[in-house]
Amino acid sequence: MAQIAEDVLLLLLDNASALPGLERPRRDHVLAAATLLDLAYACRIRPAAAGDPVPAGRLLALAAPGPADPVTAPALTLLQARPREPGRAIKKLGGTVEDRLLVHLERTGHLRRMPVPSKRLGRTYRYPLTSRDRVGAARAALLSALFDRTPPAAVTAAAITVLHAVDGLGALLSLNDRGWRWVHARAGEIAAGSWVDEAPAGLAEVNLAVTAAAVRQALPALA
Repeated sequence: MAQIAEDVLLLLLDNASALPGLERPRRDHVLAAATLLDLAYACRIRPAAAGDPVPAGRLLALAAPGPADPVTAPALTLLQARPREPGRAIKKLGGTVEDRLLVHLERTGHLRRMPVPSKRLGRTYRYPLTSRDRVGAARAALLSALFDRTPPAAVTAAAITVLHAVDGLGALLSLNDRGWRWVHARAGEIAAGSWVDEAPAGLAEVNLAVTAAAVRQALPALA
């Protein structure tokens, strides 16, 4: 399940316009990065380390049982073909992830595709959520981690990490200067991996944190 990428897109759609609240290409990059972190959380990829047969830091596909999620499958296929630097993988995937996520979220009943009048060639759509249950829980977890310093679950920490790396939390929050100073400081702690030490962590969480460190360093250079 591409829970990280799904949650990020649902959070970005959770507004009155029913359109993602972060402009492209930052949105493409953050969603592509989120799919890579979904694969890392499933222990299907990791960054190469010393002793691996490829340069350190490149993302390696791992042998793991079971089919890939339809949203993350192209990312896994890309890395199975050959290990890639995180930035190159994000750029390669960025243009297609959102469409796959929208189709998947519509198919699973989380949103509706609503055509709207447009003077552009082709059709323009809005994507109203069918229920706020899932996005409400995701938003509550994100706010609790940022403002109450609640140790975030892995999915929440990953969402904060990728959004913070592209300066995208402003698409979700409206704060005064003092609030933003707090959020940037706390989000920076989480993005740096502090969440792994704040709660019990297993192999999946550690692999996610290690991969997130590589991915978040690549994101600002793509903006």
